[in-house]
Amino acid sequence: MCGIVGYVGKNHGVDTILEALSRLEYRGYDSAGVAVLHDGQIQVRKKAGKLQGLVDHVHKHPLIGTIGIGHTRWATHGLPNETNAHPHSDSTGKLTIVHNGIIENYAELKEKLISKGHEFKSQTDTEVIVHLIEEHAKRMPLEQAFRLTLKEIRGSYAVCLLSADEPDRIFGARNGSPLIVGIGKGESFFASDVPAVLGRTRRVWYLNDGEVVELRASGPKITTLDGKLLKRQPTTIKWDLTAARKEGYAHFMLKEIHEQPTAIEQTLFNRLKPETGQITFNRSTRAFLDALKPQEKIIIIACGTAYHAGLVGEYMLEEFANIPVDVDLASEFRYRGAMLDKNTTVIAITQSGETADTLAGIRLAKKQGAKIFSICNVMGSSIARESDAVLYTHAGPEIAVASTKAYTSQVTALTLLTLYLAKKRKRFAPARWKQLVRDFAALPNVIKKALEKAPDVKSVAAKYAGCRNFYYLGRRYNFPSALEGALKLKEICPLIHAEGYAAGEMKHGPISLIRMGWPVVFIATKSPVYEKVISNIEEVRARRGDCIVIASEGDSHIKRYADSLITVPETEEIFSPIVSAIPLQLFAYYVAVANKCDVDQPPNLAKSVTVE
Repeated sequence: MCGIVGYVGKNHGVDTILEALSRLEYRGYDSAGVAVLHDGQIQVRKKAGKLQGLVDHVHKHPLIGTIGIGHTRWATHGLPNETNAHPHSDSTGKLTIVHNGIIENYAELKEKLISKGHEFKSQTDTEVIVHLIEEHAKRMPLEQAFRLTLKEIRGSYAVCLLSADEPDRIFGARNGSPLIVGIGKGESFFASDVPAVLGRTRRVWYLNDGEVVELRASGPKITTLDGKLLKRQPTTIKWDLTAARKEGYAHFMLKEIHEQPTAIEQTLFNRLKPETGQITFNRSTRAFLDALKPQEKIIIIACGTAYHAGLVGEYMLEEFANIPVDVDLASEFRYRGAMLDKNTTVIAITQSGETADTLAGIRLAKKQGAKIFSICNVMGSSIARESDAVLYTHAGPEIAVASTKAYTSQVTALTLLTLYLAKKRKRFAPARWKQLVRDFAALPNVIKKALEKAPDVKSVAAKYAGCRNFYYLGRRYNFPSALEGALKLKEICPLIHAEGYAAGEMKHGPISLIRMGWPVVFIATKSPVYEKVISNIEEVRARRGDCIVIASEGDSHIKRYADSLITVPETEEIFSPIVSAIPLQLFAYYVAVANKCDVDQPPNLAKSVTVE
């Protein structure tokens, strides 16, 4: 991990590569590097820290050439320093690679290579790849050496290879880590994600696992690991760079928080039809859902924020559609011995469609005969391609590492799915159905009203910005909201420790830490468990903790219990996690800004987690 760029064309290579890398900064990284080929020599520049450090270094020590590779690294093996930064070269300096992923058998391969005289400079698993290519290339053409190396390594990779003896082509391949090919006018690109190539082209190929590419300025030659030629048409990207710019906001995260009404509206577009009271999907999605049997069991797998969306989905699917649901962290799902069969549907939730643990989980599920339904934001991504049906969220590009609009769009998609299945199973009286559809359609406007409370949230955040420990508590649908609120705060403000709990669990241990001034965020919107949440607030007040309460507008009763009060528009409980997310996101944002944190690119985190 985390960002790869390759370029071959007619333009100044290093400027093109650095520009493309800047569009991948949102993925998170700790060092950066670039390698350019000119007059039969590969020159490398690397720097630890932010990309700007590398840019400044290149300006002082210029590079010339129209073919090269670049990388932003998120450390997996070895400290984040200049030596371990990519690119890495072989013993001769004629072969250089960049790599995302993890090579699981690198230690074994490294020992063999050392015994043959190879010397290693870094602590990375990546350096093994280029030395192995060098070893094989002593007795076979480079292309064959590259393929043989890929067959010998175990693990995940997206890799690009630059050779001093190949002035007009770069090799690339993927297995488990994303890699795309972009074709412009007289130039071609490798990249980890689409934003890197937008502005130069909208024509891209999403590579599948086990595919190898020989990339020239004229385009790609895509083959299998065994060299079988593959033919397929490129995908045309419909959004442009405007969607990936701050547009006057101080941070991408703030921009994306304010984009949520539009993201939800786009996710509902052509699916929710309030004028007819219908929910509909495209033909393949509808056929998949209509074929589900009455005895169907659902398992939701996801990671991080998407996992919290899945927990909300569990509540609603069981309550409204009467379907038994389990929710698993994708990183644990593969190892718990889940018993799956043809009556099991695994719902994979992912923003990028490339999350390594989730991808591995659906592959395991398919082997056991389960059906795969994914909720995803990226068309053509690995998880989307490997699913039996996909419900796209249409949230647009999300650049900030901390997920905001992707989360609420995922919950919106799960709500669509729930209500569709519940209606099909005749779980609603006509009047109740009409009310739900009407309130669902109004949700984008409700979110706009919630966003108008940003100044109130900012004021509360300023009051507590100096605190270093927070609890977040909620019940039922807003227990996942508590988990998500705590995650947001500790993601973007690493100075602070925050934990989310089911409010009823406080008395089973966590309450022992409460003392005077300890801030506790309660989600106490109107619901069947409202009075129980009030009781939990009283428990914290009795121990002199500070209660920050998110409540429904017009709730005059709760004011007496709140040290600080934030209100949101009142909604049906099923929609409340989406509405509650707004103040939780804004609170985390304003606390992080007050603490001068790097909001969009917090340390140690990556946007798209493509390693286990």
